[in-house]
Amino acid sequence: MTKVLIIYYSAFGHIATLSEAIAKGVDRVDGVTSKLVRIPEFEDPNIRIVNQRNAEEEEGLAKHFKLTKRIEDYKEVQHEQASIPVATMDDLRDADGIIWGFPTYLGSMPGQVKSFLDQAGQFCTTGELEGKPTALFTSTGSIHGGHEATLLNSLVPLLHLGLIFVGLPYTENPEYLTDQAIGCSPYGVSTLAGPDGSRTPVVEELTMAGRLGERVARVAKAFTIAQPFA
Repeated sequence: MTKVLIIYYSAFGHIATLSEAIAKGVDRVDGVTSKLVRIPEFEDPNIRIVNQRNAEEEEGLAKHFKLTKRIEDYKEVQHEQASIPVATMDDLRDADGIIWGFPTYLGSMPGQVKSFLDQAGQFCTTGELEGKPTALFTSTGSIHGGHEATLLNSLVPLLHLGLIFVGLPYTENPEYLTDQAIGCSPYGVSTLAGPDGSRTPVVEELTMAGRLGERVARVAKAFTIAQPFA
C-alpha cells in the first residue's frame, strides 16, 4: 500500500475538519491509505497560542473579545484530538506522501509547526524525504487574513527537505474562481474561520480538500510504482 501522511496542528478545530476531508480524498484512490497524526501543543502554557491562565485572569478583556468561549472551544478541540497519534520523525520516514496542515498566524505557520520542522531538518542531510509529494492546507480569520501568504511561506522548508509540491489547479477546482468569500487557491486548501472563529469549513472548501488528498494520493502511488528517485 502507498501511504500518505496527513500531519496537522489544530487549535480550534478548523484544520482538524479539513484533515478529515483530505483523508477521505486520499482513501478514494485504490491502493493508497491515509494516516492522520497531530503536532502537539507546547507544554509550557506561557507560550501557547491560547494562554488560558492570563485570559481567565483578565475578566474584562475576556468579555470584550469573547475569549472565555474561545478558551472553552480550544479545550474541547484539544480533548477531541487526544485520540490522534502525536507525529514523529518515523511517520515522515515511512510516508510515501506528506500533507501538512496548520492555521495561519501572522501570515505564516504557528510556532508549534516550525518547532517540529526544525527537528525534521535532519532529513536535509540524510535525504530521506526527497522525492516525496507534498501539499499544504491552512485556515485564517478572513479572506484577507494571510492564508495564501502562509501557504507560500510554508513551502520554503518543504523544498529544503526535498519534497515535491502538489498544488490545487484551476481546472480541477472551479469553486475558488469566485468573487465570494471562500478559501483555497492554486497554492493549497484553506478555510476562512471568521474573525471570531465561528465559521466552519463550507462544502466547497471540503470538496477541494478531498480533491487535494486524492491528487497527492495519485502522485504518491505513481511515484511508488515507478520509483523515480530510488
